[in-house]
Amino acid sequence: MAHKVTLIPGDGIGPEVAAATVRAVNATGVRIDWETAELTADIIEKSGASLPAHVLESLERTGVGLKGPVTTPVAGGFKSVNVALRKTLDLFANVRPVFTLPGLKTRFQDVNIDMVIFRENTEDLYSGLEHEVVRDVVESLKIITRYASMRIANYAFAYARKNGRRKVTAVHKANIMKLSDGLFIRCCREVATEYPDIAYNELIVDNAAMQLVMRPETFDILLLPNLYGDIVSDLAAGLVGGLGVVPGANMGEKCAVFEAVHGSAPDIAGHGIANPTALMSSAILMLRYLGEGAAADRLQKAVMAAYAEGTHLTRDVGGSATTDEFTDAVIRHLG
Repeated sequence: MAHKVTLIPGDGIGPEVAAATVRAVNATGVRIDWETAELTADIIEKSGASLPAHVLESLERTGVGLKGPVTTPVAGGFKSVNVALRKTLDLFANVRPVFTLPGLKTRFQDVNIDMVIFRENTEDLYSGLEHEVVRDVVESLKIITRYASMRIANYAFAYARKNGRRKVTAVHKANIMKLSDGLFIRCCREVATEYPDIAYNELIVDNAAMQLVMRPETFDILLLPNLYGDIVSDLAAGLVGGLGVVPGANMGEKCAVFEAVHGSAPDIAGHGIANPTALMSSAILMLRYLGEGAAADRLQKAVMAAYAEGTHLTRDVGGSATTDEFTDAVIRHLG
């Protein structure tokens, strides 16, 4: 029986990396019934909604989405598609594995980085509650609740236990925001007591950023509120080669959307040189979610083998291969 998955190619390089990822997933032998839901900046502008009805209906029907990048205007225009997805579908946990790829030249290429970042996905400053108090004075409200904090903390610790992880580091600024971040960190401490087999520690967010650059190999699982999680997850991606090589997942009780977290890169769209690694790696997370662990392992090993081989990498990671050539190499390593 085939798994039903909503495919949102996106715009810019989205359709190219989506097509490459679909090819790689299909090559594993797992049967996927792909239901394509088009979502681009033009569609959003015409519909007047960041999350048009046809996309939402498809995701509610399938319960699983694989999403390419969608262009979001800066300092104006329509609201973020990702924020709309997370709020509407209650995708409360943003999960970002960050790990070293063999053969990829970075400043930390000789360090074994292997961490998973858990970011609360529904509140904090991303609640969008802001207004102009008086002219040229704007106020944004930071919302932290016990419900959301306990939910993300439980999710992170449960993942740690299930996947043999040894340490959870909660990141905060409770020394300054004693009420909001204070509530978050108290919830993390409470959940930590229920997992005595998992080591637990805390870092103030600015110190955490420094430690990530100085000693990235010492981190295992990071647990953060929304804004810090957004910033720190991109920082961590930079340690292993950038947003083009790391996966992302937005997890909810009834739905999950797996996505490439990089931009739509309109400057290279249509040139056939985009790197599909991020979306392929997100599809690996999707396969695990669907219960296809063996296929996920095979595809993960194939991507790693393609990087270790190093002869069919795209330009952004030091190679000269096209999107199709990289994808062919991955499929070849599937065996």
